Amino acid sequence: MSNAKIASKIAPDYSPRPVQTSPPSLQSVIPDDYAGLRLDVALARLFPEHSRSRLQGWLKDGLILCNGVSSAPTHKVYGGEVVLISMPVAVDASAQAEDIFLSITYEDEVLIVINKPAGLVVHPGNGNANGTLMNALLYHAPTLAQIPRAGIVHRLDKDTSGLLVVAKTLTAQTDLVRQLQARTVKRHYLALVHGQVARDGVVDAAMGRHPVHRTKMAIVKGGGREARTHYFVRERFAKSSLLECHLETGRTHQIRVHMASIAHPLVGDPVYGKTKSSDVRLDAFTRQALHAWRLSLIHPDSGEEISWEAPPPEDFLALLSVLRGE
Repeated sequence: MSNAKIASKIAPDYSPRPVQTSPPSLQSVIPDDYAGLRLDVALARLFPEHSRSRLQGWLKDGLILCNGVSSAPTHKVYGGEVVLISMPVAVDASAQAEDIFLSITYEDEVLIVINKPAGLVVHPGNGNANGTLMNALLYHAPTLAQIPRAGIVHRLDKDTSGLLVVAKTLTAQTDLVRQLQARTVKRHYLALVHGQVARDGVVDAAMGRHPVHRTKMAIVKGGGREARTHYFVRERFAKSSLLECHLETGRTHQIRVHMASIAHPLVGDPVYGKTKSSDVRLDAFTRQALHAWRLSLIHPDSGEEISWEAPPPEDFLALLSVLRGE
């Protein structure tokens, strides 16, 4: 498979347009040797490209008919039934396709790898109804409206730059979600942190919502979700260090929280970092200095391991250049 880079240069007039797409349907016959199985189990075997939880959701929403009847997931099949799945348009009808520039590192029939700039929100939400990566993806590939979350299977914070993979088909999305769960998707970050980090290490500390500040994440003792970050010292400067961080898990704000927990918060992080330090050059950086520079995964179609890399953006490189010159 070629790793040739594909540039998508779209005039950024940000003109919204409604997403218009017709949902596809699937039809099959339950084999006779499935007799006695629960309907959701039979469907999971019949349509392995879709997760069992997704099929259960479609059953509960009445989108799957078995011999023309909507049945419960626990319904026992006897074999020979005709199954019809009317897959929904997965993206909310209010979502708009917007003509926003996308920096596309790679694209084929089932995947898109985006080099996300700092400042771009991934999903629409409160205060960010438009101008997001999802809006841009719906313009670039309108069929993504048929995929939950427009094919986005993992996210980067608004002010984190770097590589992010998007699935163009339901089959690919299911495969990538399973890979994330199995930890075969490898995500490597560059992080500039305050202070001189003495040696490589790992932070193994469960995370959850901050008990007081609900918009923040925190290390939680008892009841948190497993979170593990490996870090490696790439360069040391007078009052900061450049680290390479490998995520073993993918919790919200994981690197930011974990680095702050060992007294090396990210430079420019207004939530978990220092507002002032003894280095005005570090204080002048206006976002968290975090970049997803390398992404590896197993291609859903070919089964081949494939990797991409993206250099840090100009603001990150400029700061490193200044620090190297000291």
